Amino acid sequence: MILFAILQSKPGNNVVYYPNRILKGLEPFEGGVKTRNPFSWIKEAFSSSEQDVIAVSGVDTAVYFVFLSTVFSILVLCGIILLPVLLPIAITAAGGKKTQTTSKGTFNELDQLSMGNITAKSTRLWAFFIACYWVSLVSLFLLWKAYKHVTWLRSEAFKTPDLKPEQFAIVVRDIPPVPEGQTRKEQVDSYFRAIYPETFYRSMIITDNKTVNKIWEELEGFKKKLVRAETVFANSKTTAKPEGTRPTNKTGWLGLIGEKVDSIEYYNEKINELVAKLESEQKVTLREKQQNAAIIFFSNRVVAASASQSLHAQTVDRWSVFDAPEPCQLIWPNLKIKYFQRELRQYLIYFIVALAIFFYTIPITFVSAFTTLKNLVTILPFLKSILKLVALRTILEAYLPQLALIIFLALLPKLLIFLSRLEGIPTESHVARAAAGKYFYFTVLNVFIGVTLGATLFKTFKQIQNKPKDLVPVLAASLPGNATFFLTFVALKFFVGYGLELSRLVPLIIFHLKKKYLCKTEAEVKEAWAPGDLSYATRIPSDMLIVTIVLCYSVIAPLIIPFGALYFGLGWLALKVYVPAYESYGRMWPHINNRILASLILYQITMFGYFGVQKFYYAPLLIPLPLLSILFGFVCAKRFYPSFENQALEVAAAEVKEVPNMELIFRSFIPPSLSSEKIDDDQFEDARSEVSRQTSFV
Repeated sequence: MILFAILQSKPGNNVVYYPNRILKGLEPFEGGVKTRNPFSWIKEAFSSSEQDVIAVSGVDTAVYFVFLSTVFSILVLCGIILLPVLLPIAITAAGGKKTQTTSKGTFNELDQLSMGNITAKSTRLWAFFIACYWVSLVSLFLLWKAYKHVTWLRSEAFKTPDLKPEQFAIVVRDIPPVPEGQTRKEQVDSYFRAIYPETFYRSMIITDNKTVNKIWEELEGFKKKLVRAETVFANSKTTAKPEGTRPTNKTGWLGLIGEKVDSIEYYNEKINELVAKLESEQKVTLREKQQNAAIIFFSNRVVAASASQSLHAQTVDRWSVFDAPEPCQLIWPNLKIKYFQRELRQYLIYFIVALAIFFYTIPITFVSAFTTLKNLVTILPFLKSILKLVALRTILEAYLPQLALIIFLALLPKLLIFLSRLEGIPTESHVARAAAGKYFYFTVLNVFIGVTLGATLFKTFKQIQNKPKDLVPVLAASLPGNATFFLTFVALKFFVGYGLELSRLVPLIIFHLKKKYLCKTEAEVKEAWAPGDLSYATRIPSDMLIVTIVLCYSVIAPLIIPFGALYFGLGWLALKVYVPAYESYGRMWPHINNRILASLILYQITMFGYFGVQKFYYAPLLIPLPLLSILFGFVCAKRFYPSFENQALEVAAAEVKEVPNMELIFRSFIPPSLSSEKIDDDQFEDARSEVSRQTSFV
């Protein structure tokens, strides 16, 4: 935080610390001041209104703030009661028993502050019992408020008079084979014009763009190189040498081998070649590579919203539709995948993920078991002399297993995003939701449950081997002991994770190195400081793991609550630097709500089991809690979720401030590789709608 306070005040660093404001054309500092108190950013972060957040970063970011503030409020309200009540009860327990612990002497004092310090059948357990109800009721109350608020945010975003192209379009898949004597274009146009004669505008047939995209990307690469070469040439002109020095490059691999040529002439030649090649491939793509999917445009957004929710054919595998997302969200190759193939892919991916979760448990278990110092010294005896240093031993003892776990989990996201795309999901936001769900199950089952089981089974294997019936009591009794591990895990994620993220130290160093040694043009400088996406697919499951851990240990070891509250509180500050790549208008919230509910139910079941181990005979009185949580989820799904799945027609009916320019809306969905400045070229006849050929984009 100190690094952030110092570095963000330097003018040259503004683009790293305030990129979202700069990209919006605003001053880096709110109010437009040039100099200010280095810590005034804290006030700015907390004083920013929700509308300010939406204006700068969009609805999705505002919804993420709702998530952070909701969890933060739950933990604060729980901490206010639990910390002053439960900690004294635990530490003053008469005849407190020696608890199991993963700290092995490092944090023994903390173990006395947990529920594990209470003897079985003690009347003090009533305080912890009542605390279970308090945590559950506070969580459900605040989740209800949050769901209502996000629903309102979503409807207000759709009601705005500003035109959103996606509100005037739907995507249709599973188009049946083209009838004889018709083109694909004529088939689609005649079908939708018959159903929507007054409001159907035109259609855009989806094409296989793999080849044309490759050529376009190569062309854009040479254009960037040309601009760079021309900039280098212009900068080489001096008073002493007004003619300058023309840049050169080699034509071989990475510009390191091959013939040496004049860069500007060479890049111009390559651009001319690729432009001709691109135009030729565009003709082939639009005429010969049409797929069984299309985007349908309507002149009225109420009709578009209604069409996206309607059944257009008598069988589900023909003319299936969904509401169009932002153009940048569409995953074009997945649109052509047929219905039953999508279903098969989905179940196959679920099976692969289930296997991966199961087999990932094995390495996670070994990581949690073998990364304790005692086990490492047994395997690697030479560490004994190194670990005689008390300070080093303390740090490693506290954080080594957690670091190993965090590094292990960092390998997962790309795999899960790849698998979600493989399902045939058509939009980026849906992929993020699907990957986030998979990652959540990975983290909860393999980290929370896997670490607990792994550490306990490793220590008590012989006992369980001799008396298998002791498995459940032993595992339940291990919960307080593992509280120390998870407390330090949350602390590490907070201090190191959010600390590094807030300081932006690594992006700052990389930016200045690139700017000094690599960047020659303004576009390259902008690319160097581009902040990147919020990465919901990985960020939300990581946060959910913290929610799960903190909730499950909130009563067992209340000292974990302040660390959880700090984690989610600091998240407000760290989010100011990200620029979302797309806008789904809070579509992630139902999934966030369900994941928090799942964590809450896991917490309630955990507490029920632990009270049973403590021989607290009133433990069955906790049974209503998971039932109440399930009922809450059911009511939310019936009351709120439909408006997230489909846009309400009363919302779509809100007035717009201007008559929509349908041609601009149509053009916004054209892939860059298929854009053309040749408006009336007959070569693209097959790609145009019969309704308005005279204004077609090609």
